Amino acid sequence: MSSTLFFHFQPKQKPAVLGTLDEVLAAMQQNGFVWLDYNGPTMELLQPLIEKLGIHPLSIEDCLDENQIPKLDVYQGNSFILFNNYAYDGKELVIEEVDFIISPKFLVTVHGRNSKRPEFFDKLPERIERALNTVNKGTDFLLHTVMDYIVDHKFVVIETMEEEVDALEERIHEAPDKFKPAQLMRLRSHLLALRKSLFHEREILIKICRKDAPCITDKSVYYFRDIYDHLTKFFEFIEINREMISNLFELFLSVRSNHLAMISLQTNEVMKRLTLITTIFMPLTLLAGVGGMSEWSMMTGPENWTVAYPVFLLAMVGIGWVNYKILKWLRWI
Repeated sequence: MSSTLFFHFQPKQKPAVLGTLDEVLAAMQQNGFVWLDYNGPTMELLQPLIEKLGIHPLSIEDCLDENQIPKLDVYQGNSFILFNNYAYDGKELVIEEVDFIISPKFLVTVHGRNSKRPEFFDKLPERIERALNTVNKGTDFLLHTVMDYIVDHKFVVIETMEEEVDALEERIHEAPDKFKPAQLMRLRSHLLALRKSLFHEREILIKICRKDAPCITDKSVYYFRDIYDHLTKFFEFIEINREMISNLFELFLSVRSNHLAMISLQTNEVMKRLTLITTIFMPLTLLAGVGGMSEWSMMTGPENWTVAYPVFLLAMVGIGWVNYKILKWLRWI
């Protein structure tokens, strides 16, 4: 469901809510500037901006195209900026676009197309109200406030992933046999997506700080440098966590290999014991089989069993003892 909000900002005044695009055009003839916020718009809603605000048609197309990377395009009279917002629920990472079209007299924000968190910008008016003295200075200061709001929430997502990396390390140590490497693969894929986004967003801030965007004044550049510092810090966090995941892969393989080696060692010990038992009792089994044959009774005679069987048993014990001593001498035991 799409929605639109129009505001008129003037020095030392609270923003006035505007109802229609015609009121926006009238407000632009006065002091201050206007903010047009579109949540999940359609082409029909954005199309009039081309003629009435002089926005380039490619900017409108980019606002509706969801397969774009962060970028800064400068046109005559205004500039287009594509920024990213992150949403992460512990399993799925969603990267959503936030589009800005800025000129000295207006700022257009477009967001919320197929958004997983349509309520994300609900608290933005509170942030703007707290920084109203700064925001009233111009569209570039409003742009900074909205960007800063988005960047603050980026840190929450990155921090959550960092905690997940630490949790995976503990699970590898505690139960390597139950750990699934697919969890590391999923997290690494998310970090790569964040790295790509942050790389291009830093490029945007570099261009802004170099004053490549005509709508950014010298006074606001210092504020955008602060955002650049935040993005640089986030980028370093991503690099550190990517390296940690690579180390966790190696740790998992090492722990898993050691675990399998221990199992193999235990199996070898069991097989060794079984082999020793078999070696000792094999000749005894042979003698017992021969002694239990009917021919044995025929050769010894039934009258000799009281002597023959005790002697036979003693012989078996003796043979078993000799086998044990031989195996011990060979250090098999």
